[in-house]
Amino acid sequence: MQLDALNAAVSGWSAAHIDLIKAAVLGIVEGLTEYLPVSSTGHLLLMEHLFGWGDDAFGKSFAVLIQLGAILALLSIYFGRLLALAKDMFTSWPAARFVIGVLLAFLPAAVIGALAYHYIKSYLFDVRVVCVSLIVGGFVLLWVDRLNLQARYHEATGFPLPMYLGIGIIQCISMIPGVSRAGATIVGAMLFGADRRSAAEFSFWLAMPTMVGAFAYELYKSRGDLALGNNVAVIAVGFLFSFIFGWIVVKTFLGYVQRHSFALFAWWRILVGGVGLLALYVL
Repeated sequence: MQLDALNAAVSGWSAAHIDLIKAAVLGIVEGLTEYLPVSSTGHLLLMEHLFGWGDDAFGKSFAVLIQLGAILALLSIYFGRLLALAKDMFTSWPAARFVIGVLLAFLPAAVIGALAYHYIKSYLFDVRVVCVSLIVGGFVLLWVDRLNLQARYHEATGFPLPMYLGIGIIQCISMIPGVSRAGATIVGAMLFGADRRSAAEFSFWLAMPTMVGAFAYELYKSRGDLALGNNVAVIAVGFLFSFIFGWIVVKTFLGYVQRHSFALFAWWRILVGGVGLLALYVL
């Protein structure tokens, strides 16, 4: 009896720790990929499919809640600038103009996301869609890198207002899982004349209302399916790792893109998408 009880305890302990390890891995994936042009949603869908967490109520709750860690990482870094912007927008036209620009860029995704939510969730959240989008997006990044683009704008706060709206329209493509919100906004900004750094920085600014809005809307739509149960520790681990690695990426990404092309991210996308398709159809 004692041996049976010990075996049961060890078995339960091992399963619990495996779940914590999976949560940590998914939190790291979310934090690393949320602000890079590689698609956090695509990577999470693939990893959840691998772990078998994507289809039940807990898996859906986990995917929603760990995004908050990456959101808070960005907000914590930009907190001082957000306060200054909130203060200056009522007395400074450049500050007010930038706030208007961010709102213009956010508006298309807010409208289309609300209208097409059920279609996107029902038909596009598919591993095959993710893999194809990763591969296509990788080749788009390689193509943009090879264009001889002449940058006309070097500050994210100084884009023309129509350009902000145009970037926002292009961002809507990222509602297809695997495309990447950051990738779409960066490519859009560069095609409109931004240099690599200002394009990447504006993707951070646009991420704030977009991610907060998407998180709140997803939380509201999934409120009846949220399942925490005894999994609070698992969610906390995923949240913590998402915050830590999201913070690291936000702190380092702008410096990286000043010195390097997007080739690393492009080939990573192609590799992950290709391996995913191979696993689905060959293995």
